[in-house]
Amino acid sequence: MNNIGETNKLDRLGRLGVIGMRGCEEITCRVNEHLKNFNQDTIDSNFETFVIPINCPRFGTGEAKAMILHSIRTYDIYIIMDAFNYGVTYNMYGQERPMSPDDHYQDLKRIIAAMGGKARRITVIMPMLYEGRQHKRVARESLDCAMMLQELESMGVTNIITFDAHDARVQNSIPLCGFENVHPTYQMIKACLKYDENIILNKENTMIVSPDEGAMGRCMYYSSVLGMNLGTFYKRRDYSTIINGKNPIVAHEFLGNDISGKDIIVVDDMIASGESMIDVARELKKRSAKKVIVFATFGLFTEGLAKFDKAYEEGLIDAVFTTNLIYRAPELKEAKWYHEVDMSKYIALIIKQLNDETSISNLLTPISRIERILDKYRNKEK
Repeated sequence: MNNIGETNKLDRLGRLGVIGMRGCEEITCRVNEHLKNFNQDTIDSNFETFVIPINCPRFGTGEAKAMILHSIRTYDIYIIMDAFNYGVTYNMYGQERPMSPDDHYQDLKRIIAAMGGKARRITVIMPMLYEGRQHKRVARESLDCAMMLQELESMGVTNIITFDAHDARVQNSIPLCGFENVHPTYQMIKACLKYDENIILNKENTMIVSPDEGAMGRCMYYSSVLGMNLGTFYKRRDYSTIINGKNPIVAHEFLGNDISGKDIIVVDDMIASGESMIDVARELKKRSAKKVIVFATFGLFTEGLAKFDKAYEEGLIDAVFTTNLIYRAPELKEAKWYHEVDMSKYIALIIKQLNDETSISNLLTPISRIERILDKYRNKEK
């Protein structure tokens, strides 16, 4: 049997094991390589991998089961899952069907159930929170995100790690379970400086803009650590009409200083259809913005890439940065305006420190690392 997760170190919470759900093979492989590098002093010479092999086969009806192909008794298990990977398919009644978020979530529960209580601790790394946008009730609606979190807690999950939650207050539904909401601020800034070495990150030349009131919190953080002014749009909606489950946006109104001739960084948690982001970029260009750069943790692009290709060709958007925390279609990776931010090393650091039973506060608040990279950038500028 392979020596998965075994090290020379006496781990207080068991041997380390990483499970990558379907569609997460690439990032799980990268995380594993980083973990091997971080643990070089403690792993044996014949060490192979931290990854626990699994399988979730399906019957012709679409029903499924989970199989764990290695002992996980006393292991400290970290499950990486992407509920939004529509690139993974399965066969149902002879038809090839993409896996929906519901399908991915059911497979996650199957894997946890297959452990049978043998793991010493289970941490679920769910970068984009399943049902995270259904975090509050309007009229007679279900509270899907809260129900999901409570269900995982009841199944024995002790920690949930997510990135840039749409509304982190949903953690109030599981007050006795660990819940960490991680932000990719440092990685985004680092990637932006690599993309454009000539960008000048100060309040005279660059400005942070929130696309709506909901993104103000994360934009305030960027504004503070970068020492830039902050502006925001707010959406005027027609609340008398519902289209595709939403009240349509009538206009984007801007609040903030003059942006003429400045580079603009627009920050949000996700790009869904992208219509709102392109409308914001158009409004910024009307106000004579120089460059428009978009930071979004998750790039869903639910209505395809054509509108972003057109916006890039028209000069509305110069660059879009998203992470590799969820599925990115091959055509997205090839887009001229797209830049990927790798988060695998960050995930590996979080896993290592949790397994070592050390604090992850330095990872959750990366202000010192941001200051170091900014000092390096400013010294280079001189």
